[in-house]
Amino acid sequence: MTLTRTRRAALSGAAALTLLLGPLAAGSGAATPSGSAAGTAAVTASDVPAAMLDALERDLGVPREKALQRLSFQSDAATRVRTLSQALGDTYAGAWVDPAAGTVHVASTAPQRVRGPVARGVTAVAAERSLAELEAIGARLDAAGLPADVATWYVDVPANEVVVEAVGSATTAAADLVAAAGVPADAVRLTSTPEAPSTFIDVVGGNAYYINNASRCSVGFAVQGGFVTAGHCGATGARTTNPTGTFRGSSFPGNDYAWVQVASGNALVGAVNNYSGGRVAVRGSQQAAVGAYVCRSGSTTGWRCGTVQAYNTSVRYAQGTVSGLIRTTVCAEPGDSGGSLLAGNQAQGVTSGGSGNCRTGGTTYFQPVNEILQAYGLQLVLG
Repeated sequence: MTLTRTRRAALSGAAALTLLLGPLAAGSGAATPSGSAAGTAAVTASDVPAAMLDALERDLGVPREKALQRLSFQSDAATRVRTLSQALGDTYAGAWVDPAAGTVHVASTAPQRVRGPVARGVTAVAAERSLAELEAIGARLDAAGLPADVATWYVDVPANEVVVEAVGSATTAAADLVAAAGVPADAVRLTSTPEAPSTFIDVVGGNAYYINNASRCSVGFAVQGGFVTAGHCGATGARTTNPTGTFRGSSFPGNDYAWVQVASGNALVGAVNNYSGGRVAVRGSQQAAVGAYVCRSGSTTGWRCGTVQAYNTSVRYAQGTVSGLIRTTVCAEPGDSGGSLLAGNQAQGVTSGGSGNCRTGGTTYFQPVNEILQAYGLQLVLG
C-alpha cells in the first residue's frame, strides 16, 4: 500500500469536495476506430449543439472537429464495452478510453476472452482483480465506516486498484480504515486531497428550482411525472417552487438521489439547458466509458465540460458517506446540485458534490441517473 500526494496525470486536480447546494439567492481529439463492429453512426455537427462544442473547446481546449471525432469514438466505445462486459461476466475488470491514441481498453482476468467482431480495435488488458472484486473491497471500506478524515474511495480501473483519498495530511486515518476493513493492502493506493467534501445547495435539466423557499438546486432530468435531482437538496415531503412540486422520494447520505413530482400544468421537456440560448435533447441513458467527454448543466455555473475518471466512487461528506458516484474532472459550484450530466445526448447522472470551483478547476461527483430511475421506477422524458 503506497502513499502519494501527487496523483497520476489522469486523476489530478482535486480541491475542496462539496455538495452542490447553495442558499436561496435573488485534450485532445481521438480518431474513430475503423471497421466499427458495433455499427454506431458517426456523430456529426448536426447531432451536437454548437454550445456543447463551444464548451468542450473552452474547458478542454479541443477544436470542434476533434471534439466531433472524439464523441463518435466514445459513442462506439460505449457500445463495444457494454457487449464485452456482458460476455466477460465475472472476469470483467473495467474499461477506459485513451484520449490521445483513440483506443478502447477492456481489462479482464481472462483477457483471451476479449474476442469476436465487437473486439476489433479493442486492446485487451490482463488484470489481477475483476471489477467485482475491487468493488467488493470498496464495500468493505464502506462497512468499516469512512472517518471524517477520509474524503473518498474509488476504483482506478486502469491501475486495477482501489484508491483511498485522505483529507490533507490525515493519512493515518486512511491507513487505519484499510486495516480495519481487512482488505488486501496491495490492492489499495492512498492519496490525499487538500480539502474535505461538503454540500453545495444553492422542467428542463440544469434549470434552477427552489426548496421550501430557503435554498436553490438544479433540475437533473425530466421524468414521467416530474424530475430527478440530488437527495441532499430536499427530504421526502419538501415542497418546491419554479416548478411547483413535492419531493416524493429522497435518499441521502448513502445515496444522493431524489425525485420531485410536479403539479399539473408544468411541461416536462426531455432536454437540458446549455446556457447559451439553446437546449440539448436527451436521447437515452447509456453509460459512457472512463475517459469519455461529459458536460454538466447547473443553475450557478451553467454548462461545463470535462472527462469521466471513475465509477462506483464513495465520497465522505460532512453528512456521511455516499457510494456509487461518478468521479469527473468537470467543475461545479454551490447551486449546481442536482443538475444534469450528459455524454453527448446520453443522460449520465445528477450533480452531487465536489471540490474546487469553475475558476481554478476541480473534481465533481455525480449520482448515476440509471440508479435513480430503477430506485423509483421512473422513465426519462426523451427529446
